[in-house]
Amino acid sequence: MTDERTHPRYMISVAADLVGMHPQTLRIYEGRGLVRPRRTPGNTRLYSEGDLERLRLIQTLTTELGLNLAGVETVLKLRDEVQRLRARMERLERQMREEVDRVHKQYRRDLVLYREVHDLRPERTRWTSRS
Repeated sequence: MTDERTHPRYMISVAADLVGMHPQTLRIYEGRGLVRPRRTPGNTRLYSEGDLERLRLIQTLTTELGLNLAGVETVLKLRDEVQRLRARMERLERQMREEVDRVHKQYRRDLVLYREVHDLRPERTRWTSRS
């Protein structure tokens, strides 16, 4: 099952229309490594929803925040690194929870109730004789 966000589906002209850019701009961004569309066996670029989101972010960074492409590249690298680290942290947290659960189950299995020996004996009855 392919993730809808990463499934390549739009040719460059359609992708450019969807994000409001010229196809040459998308080629420039690809050349700078800012976006990496997939290629068909015939070498046609195909953009995914994730690629379109990235292109919209690039557009926001350049037009609204005034960054040049070097600044955009730095922002995107940092953003990608944060996403990788967040995914790693989530994976490690999940592994930690699973290990803690495993240890707790082991404790429950190994847990033995302890009572002191004198607690287990019935009380002694003292017999006395009356003469």
